[in-house]
Amino acid sequence: MPDVVLADVDWMTRAAAHRARVETFTSPHGRRASRGETHPVWDFLFSYYSLRPRQLRVWHPGYGTVLAGPEAAEYLDRAGYAATADGVTVSADFLRTRLPTVAFIADLLRATEDRAPQFGCFGMHEWAMVYRTDAVRHGRVPLRLGAAGTDAVVDSMPLRCTHFDAFRFFTDAAATRNRGVPTRADQRDWEQPGCLHANMDLYKWCYKLGPLVDSQLLVDCLELAAEARELDMRASPYDLMHLGFAPIAVEEPAGRAEYVRRQGLISERAAPLRAALVSWCEQLLACDRRNCAYDSVSEGFLPAGKMN
Repeated sequence: MPDVVLADVDWMTRAAAHRARVETFTSPHGRRASRGETHPVWDFLFSYYSLRPRQLRVWHPGYGTVLAGPEAAEYLDRAGYAATADGVTVSADFLRTRLPTVAFIADLLRATEDRAPQFGCFGMHEWAMVYRTDAVRHGRVPLRLGAAGTDAVVDSMPLRCTHFDAFRFFTDAAATRNRGVPTRADQRDWEQPGCLHANMDLYKWCYKLGPLVDSQLLVDCLELAAEARELDMRASPYDLMHLGFAPIAVEEPAGRAEYVRRQGLISERAAPLRAALVSWCEQLLACDRRNCAYDSVSEGFLPAGKMN
């Protein structure tokens, strides 16, 4: 039984809708880049995260879907794709080369979703990155409370960071104050679903699996990452009012309560996206291309002979 085959009119419509959706992110970034401008909030989506705008604009159907029609030949110049009798699709050979990455991501995300969320960090990771140092990460953006005021807030608050890729940017003075020392080696033992950065990173894990995972999930995760990034920076020590970002003053009880409320909403939004990505990983690991294919109606892999 062949894989799901999308007629050219179907997949080209989906590809165009995808490009229109991501323009929300790529167009402003491109305009800023053409003027040599930087943005301390949104550049993060294309600097810390390594998927380039030109890559983001490309729609991928995900493993198990064949693109029919002559226009599908353009995908043969992209990594992972191969021609079949029915069209162009991500190849089984490519999947096999990516199985270690699929397994790693599945294990990390399962471990994350199995833990209770923690909401007691109050976004202090950005503060810890500029604690007792003159090397401010966003040098052109002033600190709301100045260096001494920022240090005083960190001195008054516990540091409870569970995310290695935030913790690794702490100053030495801040790192010794954190409750525990996350490392890359024990990342799966630390990550938890309340963490803003763990939820933001769902976008990273999606594109690390590209083109095996469909682009709709990728952009869903990107939109979540953008929301989390905004909260991240509004709760940071930086003064971003000139860019239209009102601060969430986590140095005050009301600000901490607001941060936790918004952090909880992002965690709730992240849960089904994490579950969807775990499901993709598990099905990719289990899938034998000779006897299963991806069904876009049921959104799962079905044994051959049971396709609608």
